[in-house]
Amino acid sequence: MTQLLDNIAMALGTLRANPLRSALTLLGIVISASTVVAMMALTEGLRLKVTSDLAFLGNNAFQVQKWPAPGFHNVDWHKYARRKPITRAQGEALLGLPHVLGVSIEESFDRPFAVATRERATKAVIEVVGVNTDTERSRAISLAEGRFVNESDIRLGRRVAVVGADVVDALYPDGQALGQEVRVRGVPFEIVGIAERMGSILGLESKDGFTLVPWTAFELALGKVENTNLVVIATSPEDIPKAIDEVVSTLRRQRGLAPLAENDFEYFTNDSVNETFNNLAAMVGAATLGVCALALLVGGIGIMNIMLVSVTERTREIGVRMALGARRRRILVQFIFEAVTLSLLGGLIGVGLGAGVAVFTREVLQVPSSIPAWAVILSLASACGAGLLFGIYPAARASKLDPVEAMRTE
Repeated sequence: MTQLLDNIAMALGTLRANPLRSALTLLGIVISASTVVAMMALTEGLRLKVTSDLAFLGNNAFQVQKWPAPGFHNVDWHKYARRKPITRAQGEALLGLPHVLGVSIEESFDRPFAVATRERATKAVIEVVGVNTDTERSRAISLAEGRFVNESDIRLGRRVAVVGADVVDALYPDGQALGQEVRVRGVPFEIVGIAERMGSILGLESKDGFTLVPWTAFELALGKVENTNLVVIATSPEDIPKAIDEVVSTLRRQRGLAPLAENDFEYFTNDSVNETFNNLAAMVGAATLGVCALALLVGGIGIMNIMLVSVTERTREIGVRMALGARRRRILVQFIFEAVTLSLLGGLIGVGLGAGVAVFTREVLQVPSSIPAWAVILSLASACGAGLLFGIYPAARASKLDPVEAMRTE
């Protein structure tokens, strides 16, 4: 322990003797460590945010649609446009499957539009959807006031609506929207339910801009749409794979696909959407680590260079210590320790800077960030590894000096 403390004291003493030179030497290590921590904090923060925001399906639901799942990939839209639409009848054929608890069959136009009252209209575009009773469970909607669309509304084609918080904010700033009307393309619907505020996706797209009406009233008032989206609710989260198999088999039969033909529809769960983002995050992480490895290499070379200069400047000191009985291994360990201390100090400064960037982006820029522990450990371990690797040669050179020749050095 005494020897360890001596090495630490000597290493810090060397740093204090040449603070500017030491700071410049640390620059590469600092850049590498701070980049790893900052980038991994931003990536992790976005991953957690995406996991939270994209959980628009219940944990036992999956979506079936004509178009591919949202993701970060190139899509041949012409290929998907040629697919046959998914019909309401095909969705109703899924009801009663062994592992299917319910099916939300949603009808909407390709683009959203504004809704209004006699006095006001929403500025933002609003998603207007014809739904059935299963939509409440599939979208995991919690009501702040009123009720959801029921079977009686659907059977009788009542013009009733459940609206999101954005619609209330725009049309009824006093919050008294329940029992009032919302006009869709001039057709009035009575507001019977108001959903609790759900926030936004990644702080960009609001999840509260919707108006849900019975699908029968939707078709009577606004016209019939060709394509529907299905959200299938499995009997339990564990039964999702079985429910997917049953749904795929039924839809293939309903759509007349040949045995070897590929599916002409898509299905995805929250996990598959998250997996898409995680793949992107992994690519960003790999690119970041590559850049940081280059910075680490530059920093390591700087440390080796400064340690060689230090050996040259302290040659006489090394010779005196050897003459007084210091073993070569002791000299070797001392210089390696100095190199590792130098690089570890750079790693600590870099981690601090990276953490500062992460906090700044989260608190000031409102960009989600979360520093993973493994990024801190990786940064410090990489810094120590660089110090050890690039400190061996100067240390070995110091330990092999001839004591007599070293003491003659001026």
